[in-house]
Amino acid sequence: MSCLTCGEKAQFANSLTGLRASRHWVGPQMPDIVVYEATGIFHRALECCLSGKLPLVKVNPLQTRRFAQARGTRVKTDILDAQMLATMGASFNLSPDEPIDRNQHVLKELQVARTALIKERTRLKNRAKTQTLPLPQRQPKARLDQIARQLAQLEEALLDQIKQSPKKARAFDILCSIAGLGPVTAMTILVECPEIGTITGDRIPCWPCPHAPAIGAMARQVIHSGRAEIPARCSLHAGTRLLTLQS
Repeated sequence: MSCLTCGEKAQFANSLTGLRASRHWVGPQMPDIVVYEATGIFHRALECCLSGKLPLVKVNPLQTRRFAQARGTRVKTDILDAQMLATMGASFNLSPDEPIDRNQHVLKELQVARTALIKERTRLKNRAKTQTLPLPQRQPKARLDQIARQLAQLEEALLDQIKQSPKKARAFDILCSIAGLGPVTAMTILVECPEIGTITGDRIPCWPCPHAPAIGAMARQVIHSGRAEIPARCSLHAGTRLLTLQS
């Protein structure tokens, strides 16, 4: 960690004990913002421990690196990264993010498990097309049946988690009311885009979502800060109504 105003620096373990120590290091005076990079599973503990207690701002690591390069910084160390994040937050006058929903990480973990099963199902179906012997044909079928049951369990667990949050449940109902969006797509949007329902009109043009592909290009095209898990047709179907829905 690096304090931009006083220049003090400190390093803490990415554990519950280390995060509590970092909160103690910050002191009683609330900082304007605390900037950190999105690093998948490595930033989840920070969000769970400090969200709502400190004004956290999550930034894209690619944008942070581009900012450092624009300032002529080529070396990359933990201390320099902390200094650069603090400088970036002050330079762009970043605003604190909304405190995360406590079950958001639970939803994300369930969604990751579901995505892994979907990929495995696709791989098994493709392999089954090339098998000619009875035994190799039966084995993928047995696993596919098991995957179908596990997918049903995960989707049920996802829906239960969404219904535990009144805001998410309201957003889920609105999404399902949009023509072309089913329950699975609605759950995926709520997991991958938790800011749904909180974005105001002036922020919609900056919302990092997939865009429509160019003619002849693959339909999986996304911008660097977009979400590859959300197909481009979702943003085309939903439009402004989806982004500004309120509970």
